[in-house]
Amino acid sequence: MWWKPCGNLWGNRLADSRGSESSLAGALPEPLFAQITLIGLGLIGSSLARVIAMRKLAARLVLCDASDAVLGRLRALKLGDEVTADAGAAVRSADLVILCVPVGASAAVMTQIAPYLSTGSILSDVGSVKGAVVAALAPLLPEGVHLVPAHPVAGTEYSGPDAGFATLFHNRWCIVTPPDGAAPEAVEKVCAFWRAAGSNVETMTPSHHDLVLAITSHVPHLIAYNIVGTAADMEEVTASEVIKFSAGGFRDFTRIAASDPTMWRDVFLYNKDAVLEMLGRFNEDLAALQRMIRWGDGDGLFDLFTRTRAIRRSIIEQGQETQAADFGRQDHGQMKPEA
Repeated sequence: MWWKPCGNLWGNRLADSRGSESSLAGALPEPLFAQITLIGLGLIGSSLARVIAMRKLAARLVLCDASDAVLGRLRALKLGDEVTADAGAAVRSADLVILCVPVGASAAVMTQIAPYLSTGSILSDVGSVKGAVVAALAPLLPEGVHLVPAHPVAGTEYSGPDAGFATLFHNRWCIVTPPDGAAPEAVEKVCAFWRAAGSNVETMTPSHHDLVLAITSHVPHLIAYNIVGTAADMEEVTASEVIKFSAGGFRDFTRIAASDPTMWRDVFLYNKDAVLEMLGRFNEDLAALQRMIRWGDGDGLFDLFTRTRAIRRSIIEQGQETQAADFGRQDHGQMKPEA
């Protein structure tokens, strides 16, 4: 079986797809972990730091980043109980370590921290690609340390510690992808952590995750990058006209295409097989659409657009979006639209 619910799958399903800090329950009666260490404090890492502090998911929170500028912002924002550039020291006493770095950097970070991971601790991550992460980290994993990767399907086009907000994961899915032989107790602890952060949680095999996300996230980003690049390269249309007359659909593409270049470069390089498979299917369907337009097949176009409209309605019914104007986007301080 390639997927299964993880614990209380529906326990955090709330009507408002974005939520506010007040829509998450208060602090837990007792922390889930004695110490959580986050490595990499961009959008996802800093959002985790905020929700961990708000809900008191750990008795102690240690934040680690290689950038002096990021460390300075973390201190200014008063995030974490300890802020350090020393990855080994950061993980030494942690019972949960979460890598919040680009997929391509995971193995290098693992090499730094492996000698310092505590027996019985859990190592997780937040990357958009899972098969490559498991393949890179598993051989480096010390005996007695549990590897339980995860992918919170949430984000915005913004990055850095100032971009994070505590409700980023509210009512969004987190897919937990334990490798074969993972300890059930460690998997459930990771599931419980993400539920406490506000997520709906499901488990999948790493390979199936990569196939699903290729079509729901990775190929859409690739299309956005390409269409914005095409518009920028058109000689017949000036850049000022592209900006001045951009319609809602193109503006949505530019929002997605503004996502972090390093992260998305790694996504396409490390999930290339699944992306190329889905891209091939997309090209076939695009060719069929071209034929409908060329031959004036109005009925075919109407049927396609009706089916795709139903997908949008299903997303709203599932609570993953709202019908509010501007696709339900709101300005909640640092809260920004999802990518």
